[in-house]
Amino acid sequence: MMEEKNKNIPEHVAIILDGNGRWAKKRGMPRNYGHVQGAKNVEVICRAAWDMGIKYLTVYAFSTENWNRPKEEVDALMKLLNQYMKNCQRTAKKNNMKVRVIGDKSGLSEAIQRDIAALEKATEDYDGLNFTIALNYGGRDELTRMVRKIAALVKDGEIAPEDITENMIEESLDTAGLPDPDLMIRTSYELRISNYLLWQLAYAEFYFTEVPWPDFDEKELQKAVEEYGQRERRFGKV
Repeated sequence: MMEEKNKNIPEHVAIILDGNGRWAKKRGMPRNYGHVQGAKNVEVICRAAWDMGIKYLTVYAFSTENWNRPKEEVDALMKLLNQYMKNCQRTAKKNNMKVRVIGDKSGLSEAIQRDIAALEKATEDYDGLNFTIALNYGGRDELTRMVRKIAALVKDGEIAPEDITENMIEESLDTAGLPDPDLMIRTSYELRISNYLLWQLAYAEFYFTEVPWPDFDEKELQKAVEEYGQRERRFGKV
């Protein structure tokens, strides 16, 4: 008999990891210290999510707009991400996580691109948490790339404009094959989605918390999931 899904537990949670810099500044530390601590917290929340019954977790690690930050901070972030991609192979193996990276990978260094490919290859057969990292990602950029892809098919005569469907659009997005998020969490209490998963969040529940990402622990995730479970879902995965 197929196990019935617990409707109070979101299948897919998307998180905007916000507040690292402010968290560090409050402690008299450089912003990069906050990013380092935030990166360490990712594994904590991955384990907690899986233990709660969440099957998919997607995190916003670096946006297309983040390139506009001071060069020193961007360089430090790229160095941190490069190291994280290497460490994530060990973390994924330990936790049986299948890891996927979405976003415009062509805008990243060749070293990071190689590490991403190695990470995705090494974890493709793991059957635990499906962990997705949005890296050099922007919702508008993703939609633009999707439109170009489908427009090229129309131009080449492979499809007609009337053949374009929602399913075709979804299959042309970076998240092809993933269910849409049921719950979107943003830490550090910024009340916006900041160009994150614009198509995919159409029917997600939103949860905003004042807690900055480095302090967002298992108890805070549980609070978000409990509030989600109390909402009446009128559309989508009810």
